[in-house]
Amino acid sequence: MLLLTFEGIDGSGKSTQARRLNQHLQAEGHETLLVREPGGTELSERVRSVLLDSSLNVQPFAELLLFSAARAQLVAERIRPALDDGRIVICDRFFDSTTAYQGAGRGVAEPEWLRAFHRRVTDALVPDRTYLVEVDAETARDRRAQTRDEGDRMEAAGPEFYERVIAAYAELAEDEPDRFCRLDGRRSIEALHETVRADVTQLLNERRGTGFSGTGSSNL
Repeated sequence: MLLLTFEGIDGSGKSTQARRLNQHLQAEGHETLLVREPGGTELSERVRSVLLDSSLNVQPFAELLLFSAARAQLVAERIRPALDDGRIVICDRFFDSTTAYQGAGRGVAEPEWLRAFHRRVTDALVPDRTYLVEVDAETARDRRAQTRDEGDRMEAAGPEFYERVIAAYAELAEDEPDRFCRLDGRRSIEALHETVRADVTQLLNERRGTGFSGTGSSNL
């Protein structure tokens, strides 16, 4: 029915918002699927363990390919089937993370190349809405320090890396204003949830009004 993704740098609060939305929709009687990237399938979770292993020297392009392999498996095994069954899929990260982190942060590939690559990886699946939770690098770093959030490989990249990622996310949102909903991550958890919840309600009402029963966009 709908593919909703949450994006933002590590420590932005996006995962909390994804979980809150899933809980709300289930309480409202909707059938949902909540997944994270990388992860969500046996193969993808194994890839995740490799990517989080700070003892491994993973080259930037190899990192991009590993994230994308996990994504391809997740789409084929879980996301597409759920959408075909009429469920609302909530994904904590999707291909925009690769564009921001590996494309801009690591400097691995240009956006144009990545756009075509993502299309192959996801079989042209594009989120119906992407919620970008925006915070500055310092705030996110402080939050990560408090929660001891996993992500050692990215953390080791330093503040300049995160600044590039933040800039890339902002550019993506500016390029696709109809898909992205930008959220001020400095607001309270409840205030952000209310904004997301209202937007999703509007999306669902629009879909009911048009009799839509598709499986996400396909115009990457």
